[in-house]
Amino acid sequence: MVKQKISTCLWFDGNGEEAAKFYVTVFRNSKITSTMPGPDGNPILVSFILDGSEFHALNGGPHFPFNESVSMFVTCETQEEIDYFWNKLTADGGEESMCGWLKDKYGLSWQIAPSIIGELFGSPDREKADRAMQAMMKMRKLDIATLKAAFNGK
Repeated sequence: MVKQKISTCLWFDGNGEEAAKFYVTVFRNSKITSTMPGPDGNPILVSFILDGSEFHALNGGPHFPFNESVSMFVTCETQEEIDYFWNKLTADGGEESMCGWLKDKYGLSWQIAPSIIGELFGSPDREKADRAMQAMMKMRKLDIATLKAAFNGK
């Protein structure tokens, strides 16, 4: 069991167990840790770990759908990793958005970003950082080579 003081609880409309099972197939070092049945015998709460972080899927009903004000941020070291998460999370009804954002088939928003993004956008050379930012603003899935080229003025 993860000894994590703060964890994320995601509110679903009856498909929390399905979503948890999907997420643990996408992220390495992941598993479902417990399932709590509700009054009808169906799971009301599913606890799971995604790559070391604890989450809970609550089947709370249709009252509070996901929106873009909360997203999961996935830091990727390589373009292959970005491509992997992008393709897995947009599959079967997910939606691409702009600037590395997407929604999965459950409506949860994700940001799939390269680890170098802070270095590029936080550069003290604001002209380089602005070029990288402008390149990103035109992208759906982020492309590391294109961001670096824009940063370097190529």
